[in-house]
Amino acid sequence: MLKTLQPLLAAVCAMALTGALSPAPGAGDAPAAHAADTRAAPAKAAEAKAAETKPAANAVQAAAADEHSAAGGHDAAIPERQAWSFAGPFGKFDQGQLQRGFKVYREVCATCHSLNRVAFRNLEAEDGPGFSEEQVKALAAEYQFPDEPDASGKARERPGRPSDYFPKVAYAGAGVPPDMSVLAKARSYSRGFPMFLLDAVIQYQEHGPDYVYALLNGYRQPPADMKEAVGANYYNLFMPGHVIAMASPLDIVFDKDGNPNDGTFYTDGTPITKDQVSKDVVAFLMWAAEPKLTERKETGFKVMAFLLLLAGLLYFTKKKVWAGVGAH
Repeated sequence: MLKTLQPLLAAVCAMALTGALSPAPGAGDAPAAHAADTRAAPAKAAEAKAAETKPAANAVQAAAADEHSAAGGHDAAIPERQAWSFAGPFGKFDQGQLQRGFKVYREVCATCHSLNRVAFRNLEAEDGPGFSEEQVKALAAEYQFPDEPDASGKARERPGRPSDYFPKVAYAGAGVPPDMSVLAKARSYSRGFPMFLLDAVIQYQEHGPDYVYALLNGYRQPPADMKEAVGANYYNLFMPGHVIAMASPLDIVFDKDGNPNDGTFYTDGTPITKDQVSKDVVAFLMWAAEPKLTERKETGFKVMAFLLLLAGLLYFTKKKVWAGVGAH
C-alpha cells in the first residue's frame, strides 16, 4: 500500500516546494509591469489616433460588411413583406399603379427584358391597366411585325395590331435577360419553418412580388470578402450568391443621391421615390403574370360561399331525414 502511494506523495511534495520557492506576485513584479505599460502607452496612443482618423470609406465598407453578415454571409437575405393592394382574399389591382408600372417597364426594363406573353389588347382590361382602345392601337402601331411577302416575294413588315403580343427584345449584351411575362410568379423565396406553414392560413401569396421588390432595392457596395467574386458584376443582398450581372435599374430613374432625374416622370402627382417606382413596376409585373387574379378571387369567394350554404343545407336535410330513427 505504501509502495503504491509513494509516487503520489512525491508528486504532492514537489508541487508544494515549487509553490513555496516561487516568488509571490506583488511589489517585486510591479516595476517591470509598470515599465511594460510605460513602453506600451505610446503605441496604444498611436493606435487610438489611427482609429479616429480612418477615412469615411471604411465606415461604408463596415456597413456593407454588417449588411452582408445580416444577410447570412453568402446566403441571400430574406425579403421583408410589403403591403400590396392585390394581397389577401379580397385584394385587387390599383389601375393607376398598373399604368405607372407599365411606364416604368417600357422606359426602363424593356431595354433588356421581353414581355412576349402579354398582348397589347390585354392592356385594355378593366381589372388591369385599363388603357383606352385608341391608346392601345397607338401603342401597338409603334412596333413592327413580319407581314406576308409582297408580289415579288420580298419580305415586308407591318405596324402592330392590338391582337399582337409584345415582341421579343433583341438584347445585344452578354447573357440572356429573362422574359418578364411571369417573372413575379416564377421568382420566390423560402420563409422557413414555421412561417411557410402559416402562409396557407394567412393566405400569403406575394412571395414573388416581395422578392422582386427587395432585389430592386438590394444593391450595395460589396464587402471586402466579396470584391473578387463580384468582379465586374454587381453585389445584391437578395440575389442568391449576392452576385448579379444586371446593374441597378433604378439608376436610370434616379441619380446617385436618390433624386429623380426627371421631375415629370409621373404625371399624376404621385411622389417619385425609389420605393414607389419599385412597387409600381412590381405590381405591373404581377398583373402581367396573373391578369385574372381579381376574377380568380371573386370566383373563389363565390365558390366558398356556395359550399358553406350547401354544407348547411345538407346538415339540416340529414337532421330531417333521420329525425325519427332515434325514437326507435
